[in-house]
Amino acid sequence: MKEIVAIIRPSKMTRTKEVLAALGFPALTACKVLGRGKQKGLAGEVSFPLGPELVQEEGGMRYVPKRLVSLVVEDEDVPLVVGAITKVNRTGAIGDGRIFVCPVEDAARIRTQERGMAAIL
Repeated sequence: MKEIVAIIRPSKMTRTKEVLAALGFPALTACKVLGRGKQKGLAGEVSFPLGPELVQEEGGMRYVPKRLVSLVVEDEDVPLVVGAITKVNRTGAIGDGRIFVCPVEDAARIRTQERGMAAIL
């Protein structure tokens, strides 16, 4: 099993969920996050409004609103899921995001006590 963690633009969240569900991966966890990449949030091409509390952080670096999406898939599904997330979210502009693939040793469903992929499916 692998966990796929993607940090994407908020405007791409709906389409990402739709595509993953259409491919058979409807279960995911998502949350609003703030972050910055190599540009330290200073790219002049920010195309969404930032609240005053985000515009000027200590040291002059911005934290940019993003969405963090996480899902656990079988090893053989990793290329499909990573490819789908990439295709939906790639604009070619700064801030498209990142995808991380991490090993998952085990999973447990609390309600039924199922383990491994049975706990995920």
